[in-house]
Amino acid sequence: MDETAPALDPMAQTALRSMKDIVLPQPISMMPQTWGWLLLAGLVVVALLAWVIVTLRRYYRNAYRREALKCLAAIEPRLRAEASRQAAVYDIALVLKQVAIAAWGRPDVGKLSGEDWSSFLATHVGTRDRSHLGKLVDDFEYRDAGALRRLPGKLADELIEDARRWIENHHV
Repeated sequence: MDETAPALDPMAQTALRSMKDIVLPQPISMMPQTWGWLLLAGLVVVALLAWVIVTLRRYYRNAYRREALKCLAAIEPRLRAEASRQAAVYDIALVLKQVAIAAWGRPDVGKLSGEDWSSFLATHVGTRDRSHLGKLVDDFEYRDAGALRRLPGKLADELIEDARRWIENHHV
């Protein structure tokens, strides 16, 4: 005890001993009080789960597009080099055919060639502009290496860009 503190009289000591602590209320529950909030929470959870499932299915369904874009990126430097340009043009046509087979199946796409294949590419990109893909499947693929070496660099860039746009945007 502190010796400098004044001594309390016996009545004050008795009064202090008989005091009780303050009674605190129960903590407020975080659970909703009505069933409507539980229903809303359930609907939100179901909607989020459905969104995740749809997003994952779309992601896995488009795996062939991502793989084709990787292949196209590997072909791009070879298309710019004159020595390997003919093989690169052939590989671009091959990648486009593989993408189409992955999306529509071999029975529908495997038999297409020439003008039919060119029309197929134009029809399924969503625009009527065939751009350089039509030339690729109709003409470039069958030219000799000398003719392809003289291909302007700008045309090679446009060919890669058109192939990339078709892979990304074709409608199945």
